[in-house]
Amino acid sequence: MLGGFDYVVIAIVVLAILTVFAGIKIVPQGYRFTIERFGRYTRTLDPGLNLITPFIERIGSKMNVMEQVLDIPTQEVITKDNASVAADAVAFYQVLNPAQAAYQITNLEYAIQNLTMTNIRSVMGSMDLDALLSNRDVINERLLHVVDDAVGPWGIKVTRIEIKDIRPPTDLVDAMARQMKAEREKRAQVLEAEGARNAQILRAEGAKQAAVLKAEGEREAAFREAEGRERLAEAEARATGFVSQAIAEGDVQAINYFVAQKYTEALVEIGKGPNAKIVLMPLEASSIIGSLGGIGAIAREVFGDGPSGTPPGQRPVSPQLRSTPAVGPATGASGTSRTIAVPPFPSSDNT
Repeated sequence: MLGGFDYVVIAIVVLAILTVFAGIKIVPQGYRFTIERFGRYTRTLDPGLNLITPFIERIGSKMNVMEQVLDIPTQEVITKDNASVAADAVAFYQVLNPAQAAYQITNLEYAIQNLTMTNIRSVMGSMDLDALLSNRDVINERLLHVVDDAVGPWGIKVTRIEIKDIRPPTDLVDAMARQMKAEREKRAQVLEAEGARNAQILRAEGAKQAAVLKAEGEREAAFREAEGRERLAEAEARATGFVSQAIAEGDVQAINYFVAQKYTEALVEIGKGPNAKIVLMPLEASSIIGSLGGIGAIAREVFGDGPSGTPPGQRPVSPQLRSTPAVGPATGASGTSRTIAVPPFPSSDNT
């Protein structure tokens, strides 16, 4: 049987075991434990196996040092231009100093939440509605700067604050939709007007270039036409010089050819008249035949088809040509009347 001493020994052993277990503390990863000795903070336990003094030291707070997310409830905000909007956000924070977070503030999450809500109303209330809806990055940056400075003494680091949603009133949304539609219609009209203006400018430039090219073409054509007339005049002058030289040498056939050519050209121009249906020409048959004969004789003499032994240009003038009646009289050196034969103009049955 166990005596009283045995009970004492067993009690001491059990107490020793409980004391050992009470002095061993295991801290999980991502957490920090604060240690208090007689109610006063002494140190912070890191993750892993740690030993404390039993019955003298105890764990004060178990702080989560991982980054945590905190949902910010919806807030009614009055903007600078007196528009009422509803906004909610989300905040991310991390405990950097477990001792400060445990002993500098009570109810840490509630404090961060209320601080963020207050600054949301302050920051968003200082902006116009248009700037509020189009500058969320600016709002997030300002909120992060203000809140992070405020929670710094608590050993907290606010890493990010994001505005999740901004909801204006329904009537304000409708008004903004109408405004956006009007703005887009205005831009469409402006673009259409600019397109029409550019089209007119392009058409005007095209017409200008066409007119310039047409004027240049007409100038080139006029220049070439003038050049052609100049060469034709030179040729006619040269031919007239040759005829004049032949006349000066006493060649009557040259005179007959020259007068016949001009007369024939005049008859051709008369026949080209658009209103000339009937042309009356007081010509005799003998004059026409004589003119044809004269031109034929001139051609034979020029091309060397005359009688053998007579070189071109030295054939005697036919007596028939000299005596052939002509359209117009000519007076020779002796004062007697002489006629020159000219070719007829082909005529129709009504001529």
